[in-house]
Amino acid sequence: MTDKLKTEGKFTYAQSGEGPAIVVLHGLMGALSNFEATFNHFSNNGYQVLIPELPLYSLSLIKTNVKNMAKFLKEFMEFKKLENAIIVGNSLGGHIGLYFTKHYPEKVRALVLTGSSGLYENAMGDSFPKRGNYEYIEEKTRNVFYDPKIATKELVDDVFKIVNDRNAVIRTLAIAKSAIRHNMANDLPDMKQPTCIIWGKQDGVTPPNVAVDFDKLLPDSNLFWIDECGHAAMMEKPEEFNGILHQWLTDRNF
Repeated sequence: MTDKLKTEGKFTYAQSGEGPAIVVLHGLMGALSNFEATFNHFSNNGYQVLIPELPLYSLSLIKTNVKNMAKFLKEFMEFKKLENAIIVGNSLGGHIGLYFTKHYPEKVRALVLTGSSGLYENAMGDSFPKRGNYEYIEEKTRNVFYDPKIATKELVDDVFKIVNDRNAVIRTLAIAKSAIRHNMANDLPDMKQPTCIIWGKQDGVTPPNVAVDFDKLLPDSNLFWIDECGHAAMMEKPEEFNGILHQWLTDRNF
């Protein structure tokens, strides 16, 4: 998606389409391209889709946390003059969306969670001592998916580069610790926004019971399963993911 990125001020983002705004939040080691199929589908079907590049590795260490990522999202929406939006988040992106919803509920029309952290995740933290071992990182990356072929060499190379960059590793650990501190369990019952939960049945990072707990704790949620699918449904089963989400948005009149 590099050809679709634009930079204005401190924001780098992709944007396309017209209609109700969908703001997509990528995960800790996820690129904007993870949502390329979703970006293309909805921007061609009556929605304005925006994917900001989250400043995971560019903020000062003390500011590298879930709270400041949510603040960044607020500033981005103000910059784009979006009064509210449908927030879609995968993994850490879902967690940021939840924290944002807690603090800025008027800015969230609806919430979409897929493989979201916020309650529990089986993170890659134990891999950092072996960060020089390409085969180990390759195995860890493949384990994110039900079908290991989704973990292309390009994707593995990107993850390998992150875990071998000292600055990126320090900030990855900082935001992972922040995510643990900001457990959302006690906040979810107060979130009234319609929420679509789309989960891979074979998600090993945020296992299926996490989706069940989200569905139980959120007052207005619908849970959808995708079989033979891991942690990144929008990458592994993009047509099914987009079909579920599109139907849900239609049923909810968004």
